[in-house]
Order: sequence, then structure tokens, then C-alpha cells
Amino acid sequence: MGPLKIGPLQIGIALPHVLNDPEEFVEEATQGYAAAHPHLIRQVQGGVVRNLKKNPGEVAVIIGGGSGHYPTFAGVVGSGLAHGAVIGNVFSSPSSQRVLNVCKEAESGGGVLLSYGNYAGDVMNFNLAQEQLIREGIPCKTVLITDDIMSASKDETFKRRGIAGALVVFKVSGAAAEAGYSLDEVFRVATESNARTRTVGVAYSGCTVPGKIEPLFTVPQGKMALGLGIHGEPGLSESEIPTSRELAADLVDRLLEETPPSCAGESHTRLAVLVNGLGGVKYEELFVFYNDVSKILKEKNIEIVEPEVGELVTSFEMAGLSLTFTWLNDELNSLWRTPSYTPGYKKGNISVTSAENSSSFTEIGEENFLQGSADSQKCAQVIVEIIRRIASSTEEHSDEYGRLDSIAGDGDHGIGMARGARSAASAARDCAQKGGGAGSTLITAADAWSDDAGGTSGFIWGIILREIGREIGDETQPDFKKIIDAVVRATSVVTDFGKAKLGDKTLVDVLVPFAESLKSTTSTTLVEAWKASNNVAQAAARSTADLLPKIGRARPHAEKSLGHQDPGASSLAMIIEVVSDYLETSENE
Repeated sequence: MGPLKIGPLQIGIALPHVLNDPEEFVEEATQGYAAAHPHLIRQVQGGVVRNLKKNPGEVAVIIGGGSGHYPTFAGVVGSGLAHGAVIGNVFSSPSSQRVLNVCKEAESGGGVLLSYGNYAGDVMNFNLAQEQLIREGIPCKTVLITDDIMSASKDETFKRRGIAGALVVFKVSGAAAEAGYSLDEVFRVATESNARTRTVGVAYSGCTVPGKIEPLFTVPQGKMALGLGIHGEPGLSESEIPTSRELAADLVDRLLEETPPSCAGESHTRLAVLVNGLGGVKYEELFVFYNDVSKILKEKNIEIVEPEVGELVTSFEMAGLSLTFTWLNDELNSLWRTPSYTPGYKKGNISVTSAENSSSFTEIGEENFLQGSADSQKCAQVIVEIIRRIASSTEEHSDEYGRLDSIAGDGDHGIGMARGARSAASAARDCAQKGGGAGSTLITAADAWSDDAGGTSGFIWGIILREIGREIGDETQPDFKKIIDAVVRATSVVTDFGKAKLGDKTLVDVLVPFAESLKSTTSTTLVEAWKASNNVAQAAARSTADLLPKIGRARPHAEKSLGHQDPGASSLAMIIEVVSDYLETSENE
């Protein structure tokens, strides 16, 4: 009998999913989760919160991100852990409106600590919500999870993404909040636990988004990918599948080489150890692997403190696992050991008292628009038609954008764009039918796009449409100059919020030259100016094939994207062309 090897063989097809309408998957899953655990959590608009009696003045620990990782995030809401979880679409960050709503439902006067993985879409949306909370008088701080050692170098740990080590940070933060720590103190221990946490993962197969038949990435049969991402991002390298002992030795060495500088001088090493299954590696296999890890650490005289072995941060049916070490000091050791009781994670003995509240839905994006002037209402009808065409074209190109995104990212760009554009088209139509002006129609569409698309693209398109809407208003039909000024304003806000620069291989590589072309136009009509600037945008999109990504999920796989256009730049160029075609057709009618 040969050596035991972890991981199933690749069979070349995706596993089936239990679902009805893929578009309703997250909502139906959340409803079912809440129905199964009414004594512990309740569903609110945007996610779930504890269904427990609140302790006045206690810091609320709010976590969140895309769906597809159960028990993280919603499954670890409860006593001793998080107070609420914001739920985005599959592998897609939740909108800022969702974050804001969950925070307000969960907070009890002690302020809010936000904690989530270091992904561009999450950072943008959570930061926007944090700013709004502070403006409303609710103190708020953020701790980003950056435990994945394969996603950036030791010199750039701030660029690392968050994976399974998030559970340690969430656990420590929740325990500190319940112990009566102030917001500053919860922030301190959360920051310290993140700084002392390192994770490395491997995969034997990819995962499949509900409604799709192809996995986001594949691993050749008999191979293992090192450095995968939990959103379906492929690994950084491939090798023959090792034995469990060989894999344990390799991953332990990689993590110990990453011993945080602040821990190097400690006389005794205590580690919280997590062996995390990503969905397709069974518990028995995980125990085999943990057995090998524990023997290695024992030989090195390293103490293991209350290890966790199981599915903690999953990725649908991805066959893979990750290993996490957190170097514990006395305070973190105590907080890590504190009991907790949630639907998806339990530690020690604890009693809970349900608040016995039913689900609470505070509507997101409630109608708030001005009745437009007659001229502005006519313009709103034009906007409705343009957004309808954008939605149709986005749907048509969805698979193409997904393919581009899967080369170095998680493959969800096409799905998110199509979902957001459809919602925007519906919201714009409803607003215009009720007498909304051009500005309000765009702002309403922006909120719908941002909320339903989620992720980076949802956030950015929310900004673009919202800023253009604010600039043109509801009083008059915007003239040539007003439209150009609106596009320039939107571009400025996008670059300020997103921090991307020309050459980073993002949507900005199309948006900035397009806006600059419009601003410097010598054309006398909008049709001519837009057509000329559209040519600039198409060329800029094609040129992104020659760039390497410098930010976002694609950065760790930069070389793979060389020779391929950026998906965000490509979808923006498509939308600019749809508008150009509409303007030209309308002029000739």
C-alpha cells in the first residue's frame, strides 16, 4: 500500500449545487440559516445579528464579506464571537448600505469594530460605511485581516489578503468586547492578533459558483496548487501531491519562517493552530494532517493551545486545506480560550439568553428622489433606455468578463456586473415612472447597482452613477458642458476612493483617459465628443493587456494576466461604447 495522500482526484466536472434560482441563492441560504437558528441569530437587511439580549455600552464586533465561506462569516455570530455579519453575494463584498445597516442593528452604545479580509471591494465598501457611522456619532474602527503569507512578501504584509486566520481575530475581538474592553482596547487586541497570525493554504481542485457549470480554476490531476485564494483565486504554483507528512513539514516550515518579529524573543512559543478544510477535503483527512503537524511542533517544544480542526473558512466544494498559526501572548491566550457559542463555532461551556426577536428588515435604498422638471424627466427617460442597453450588453458579455477575471482573479466580475446592471435598469425605470428627474434616476440606479453587484465593481459603478447624478440634478436638461463636468467629477471621486493609478491594470486605465479626452475636446456636440473619446477608451482597454496588476486580487497572479485585458477596464469600455452607439443612433433618427 502506498503512502497516504490528501485530496480527491480531479474528475473534470463541477459538483452539483442544491439551489433554485442562482440569483436568489444567497438570500434563500440566509433565510434558511436564520430559520434554523432563531434562538441565536436573526436576519436583518444586509446580513445577520445576534438574537441575544444586548449589553448596553458593549463594543459591537461586525465582520463580513462575500458568501460561500460558511461558517465564516454568518456562522460565527453569537456569544463570545461576532455581534453581526454583513453578507455579500457569492465571493463578492457587500455594499456599504448593507454594512451600515448591520452595524446599526447590532451596536449598543460602545462603538463598532469592523473586521474583514483585505480585499479591495471590502475595503472600499466598509470604509464608506465607517465614514457614515462616524458622521452619525457612532465611534468605529477597522482591523483588516492580512494573514495569507503567499499573497505578498514580508516587506509588504499590509498588502496580504485575509483567509482562515480571520477566525482567530474575530474570536479574540469578540471575547474582548464581552469582557468589557473599550473600543480602543478591542481594536488594540484585534490588531495584535492579526499581526501575530499567519496562514498558508493548498488546493487540489477549484470551486464552482452556484449557477455555473465550470470551476473558477482547475488543478491538473495528481497536482497540488500552493497559495490559493478563498474566492476561487488559483494557486501560485503547482507540484506533485505530497504525503501528509511531507505537506505538514513544508507548511509548518513556511509558517515558522514567518514568525512575527515581536514574537522572536519570547522564551516560550504558544500557538493557536487551525487546520481548515476548504470544503472538499473530509474531516478524517484533516485529522491525519493535524496529527503530522502536532508531532512536528511537539518535537520543536512548541505548545499548541486549543487547536481547531475542521471547516472554518470554506470555499464551496474546493478540495483544499490551510494551516494557521497565531503566536499567543498572555492576553491573547486568555481571550482565545474564552468560551463561545455560535451556530457554526462552539468552544467551552456557555449559556445564552435569546432576545426572542423576529427577523428585522430595515429597507436599504428607500426611495428618496426629487420630482424632476419636465425637461429633466425627459432626460430621465433617455437615461432609463441607456441603462437598459447597458444591462443587456453586460449580460451578453458576462461570460467573457468572467473568463478574463478568472485568469488572475476569482472569476466573478461578469456575474457581478450583470447583476448590478439589471438592478440599476429596474430601479432607474421605477424612479423615472414616478416622476424622478435625471439626477435622481441616476442616483437611484447607483444605489441599486452598488447593493446588488457588491464587490469593487459595484462600489465603483455606484460612485460613477451617483456622482454624475448629483452633478446634473433634477432641475434642467443637462447641456454638453454639464455632462462632461459630471464625468470628470465622477472620475475624480473614483480615483480618490479607490486609490488605483494609471498603469495599475484596473478600470482607471480606461476611465481617466476617457474623461481627459472629454474634458479637452474641441468638438461642438456631445455626440462627436463622446465618439472620439470612445475611441480613446477602446484603445486604453486593449492596452491593459500589456500591463501587470499592482493592486487587488489579481496582483499575486500578475504574470498570468499578461497578454489579457483587465476585466474592469473591458466592461467600462463596453459601457462607454453602448452610450456612444445610442447617442449616434439618436442623432440620426
